[in-house]
Amino acid sequence: METRANYVLIGAFTIVVTLFLLLFALWAAKYSSEKEWRNYAVLFNEPVTGLTEGGSVQYNGISVGTVQNLSLAPDDPRRVIALLRLQASTPVRSDTRAKLSIQGITGSPFIQLTGGSPGSPMLSDVDRREVPVIQTEASALQNIADTANRLVSRLDQVLSDENVKRVSNTLANVEAMTGSIAGQREDLRALIIAARASSEKLSTTLDNTNRAVESVDRELVAKLPGLIAKLDSTLTRLDSAANNANGLLSDNRTAINSFANDGLAQLGPTLAELRSLVRDLRRISDRLDGNPTRYLLGRDAPKEFEPE
Repeated sequence: METRANYVLIGAFTIVVTLFLLLFALWAAKYSSEKEWRNYAVLFNEPVTGLTEGGSVQYNGISVGTVQNLSLAPDDPRRVIALLRLQASTPVRSDTRAKLSIQGITGSPFIQLTGGSPGSPMLSDVDRREVPVIQTEASALQNIADTANRLVSRLDQVLSDENVKRVSNTLANVEAMTGSIAGQREDLRALIIAARASSEKLSTTLDNTNRAVESVDRELVAKLPGLIAKLDSTLTRLDSAANNANGLLSDNRTAINSFANDGLAQLGPTLAELRSLVRDLRRISDRLDGNPTRYLLGRDAPKEFEPE
C-alpha cells in the first residue's frame, strides 16, 4: 500500500507541476505579447462609414496595427470611439493626428496617423490615462461632404421661389424689350445709318487733324535749330551782362558800402524834414483856399456894398 501511495503522490505532483509550467508559459506569452503591443483610443467627430473592427491602422502609409473595437461615445452619440492596437515601437507623439482615409477610390476605409515631430514628447508620457487618446483632424471625405453640403445649401438659396420669380420677371422684361425693339426696327436702321455717317465724318476729321499735326511737327522740327541757336545766343548775352554787372559791383563795392553806411543813415532825417515841409505846404494851401486876401495882405477882405 505504501508503494502505491507514493506513486499516487508522485503522479499528482507531476500533474500539478506540469499545469503550473503550462500556466506560466501562457502568462509569459501573454506578457510578452502585451509588451509588443499598446492600446490607443481615437475619438472621431464624424461618421466612420465603412470602417470595421480589424481594419488597418497606418502611420504615414505603413501598417502599424489594427482597429480592435468601435463604439459610440456614451456622453455624445454623435462621436465614435475607435480602440486601436498598435505596435509598441510606433512613435505616437503628442502632435500625432488620426484621420479616416480610403485606399484608392473603391478601397475600404482605414485610419491614417500623421505628424509627430521629433521634438514632441511621446503621447504616453503626456496622457497618463490607461488608454491614451490620439487627437483627430478632418478627413478628405469629411471636407468633401462639408463642401457638398454648403454647395447644396447655397444652391437651395439661389433656386428659392423668390429668386425663380425674379428670374421669370427678368425674362418677361427682356422679352418685352426685344418686342419693342423689333417694333422700332426702321428707326434703329435709320439710327445705325446716321451713326455710320457720323463715324465716317469723324474719321475724315481725324485724318485732317493728323495731317495738320504732322505739318506743324515738320515746321517745328525745321525751325528748332534756329530757335536753339537764338536761345543759345540770348543765354550767352545774359551771361555776359551778368558778368559785367558783377564786375561793376566789384569795382564800386567801396562806394556802395559808403552809400549804404552813410547815405542811408542820413536818409531818415531827410525824409523827416521832407515830411514836415509837406505838412507846412498843405497848411499854407488850406489857408489860401479858405481866405487868400487875409493870408496875403494881413487884413480882411473888403465887404460888398449892400444898399439900404
